[in-house]
Amino acid sequence: MRRRLLAAAAALAATLVGVFALARPAAAATLTEVTGFGTNPSNLRMYVYVPNTVQARPAILVAVHYCTGSGPAFYSGTEFASLADRYGFIVVYPSATRSGSCFDVSSPQALQRGGGSDPVGIMSMVTYAEQHYNGDPARVYVTGASSGGMMTNVLLGDYPDVFKAGAAFMGVPFGCFATTDGSSWNSQCSGGQRIYTPQQWGDMVRAAYPGYTGARPRMQVWHGTADTTLAYPNFGEEIKQWTNVLGVSQTPVATDTPQSGWTRTRYGNASTQAPVEGISINGVGHSLPMAGQAAMALAFMGLTSSGPTQSSTPPSSSPPSSGPPPSSGGTAGCTATVSVNQWQGGFVATVRVTAGSAAINAWNVTLALPAGATVTNSWNVARSGNTWSNVAYNGHVNAGQYTEFGFQANGTAGSLAPACSAS
Repeated sequence: MRRRLLAAAAALAATLVGVFALARPAAAATLTEVTGFGTNPSNLRMYVYVPNTVQARPAILVAVHYCTGSGPAFYSGTEFASLADRYGFIVVYPSATRSGSCFDVSSPQALQRGGGSDPVGIMSMVTYAEQHYNGDPARVYVTGASSGGMMTNVLLGDYPDVFKAGAAFMGVPFGCFATTDGSSWNSQCSGGQRIYTPQQWGDMVRAAYPGYTGARPRMQVWHGTADTTLAYPNFGEEIKQWTNVLGVSQTPVATDTPQSGWTRTRYGNASTQAPVEGISINGVGHSLPMAGQAAMALAFMGLTSSGPTQSSTPPSSSPPSSGPPPSSGGTAGCTATVSVNQWQGGFVATVRVTAGSAAINAWNVTLALPAGATVTNSWNVARSGNTWSNVAYNGHVNAGQYTEFGFQANGTAGSLAPACSAS
C-alpha cells in the first residue's frame, strides 16, 4: 500500500507540472531556501516565496507537498505562488527529507502539540516567517495534497491557536494514520476502513492539546470519489471530525455544484468561510488539486482580499512604518481593473476596486461576461446580473487604497472590461 501512495504521488507530480506549468509567476520573486530556521527534529528543509509586493503585514500560507515531492516541486506545480503575487501573502513550502519524502502524520510525537517530529519543524518555519518577513501571526493558514493533506489535518489539531483555517486535498482525519510500532503507514486508514463516531474523531483532535479552550481553525476538505490511494470514505470521516471539533451539525446548511461533477457542502453556515466545507469531485482519483481549486481554497481561508501593500525586502523583523493614508478632501470615485487566470474550459477573475482622491463607502462594478461564460463561484462580492457590489465588510475604501473581489466561471474570459461607480 505504501508503494501505491508513492506511485500515486509520482503520477500526481507529473500531472501538477503538466497542468500548472503556465501558472508559475513570470518575472517575479523566486523561491528561496532558508537554513537555520529553528528547532527541526526531523531535518526538514524550508523554502519560502515572498512576492515582490506584499501586504504591509502579510498573511502566511504553509503549503505542504505529497509523498515523493518536495517544497520546490509543490511551488512549481501548484498555483499558490502565482496567487501570492496577486494577493500579497507569503508561502512557506516545507520539504520532507526522509525516504519516500512523506510527512510524519502517524507517530505519537507528530500527533501531540510540541511532541516533536515534522510538526515542530514546520512550526519553527512559521515563527521564522513571522519574525523575519513581518508575517501576521493572526493570519496563518495551511494547505496540502495527499501526505500534505494529512499534515494539514495534523497541524490544525496540534496547533489550533496558530492556524486560522486549512484546506486539505486528498487527506485523512487527524489521528487516522496513527501507529505505535514505528511504521509510517496505516493500511486500515488508507483503505477507508477506520470509521468512528464524530465524538471519537473529535476527541482525537482535542487530545493533541489537552485543556485548550480557545477558538478552533475552520477546515475545508477536498476528495475525488475514485481515489483508491487514500480511499474516498476518508472524506466523510474528515467532515465528521471537524464538524464535531467546531461544534456544528453534520447536516449541511447549504449544498451546491460549483462545477459539473462537484458537490460542495457547507456546515455551520452557508458563507464562503463556513466553519467546515467539503468538496466531493465525482470520478476523480488521487490527482488533486486541479486548476482553479487553489483559488477556491484561498477564498475559503480568506486570503483573496488585499490590504495596503509594500515592496518586499530581504528578511527583516522591522514593522511597517505607516498604515493606510487617512481620507481627505476630494471627489468620491473609483476605478476597476481585472486580472484573469484562464485554463481550458474555465477561468478565475480577480477585480480590484481602487478609491480615487477621497474615501468611498460603497461601490458597484459593471462587468458583463462574454457569451457562454457562466459564474460558478464568487467571493467578497454581491452580484445581480452584470452588477457586482460590495458586501458589508468591504464597501469602505480609503483614498488611494483598494479592495478586491473574485469569481470563478466556466467558458472563456475574453476581454473583460469592468467599470466602477462609488458613493
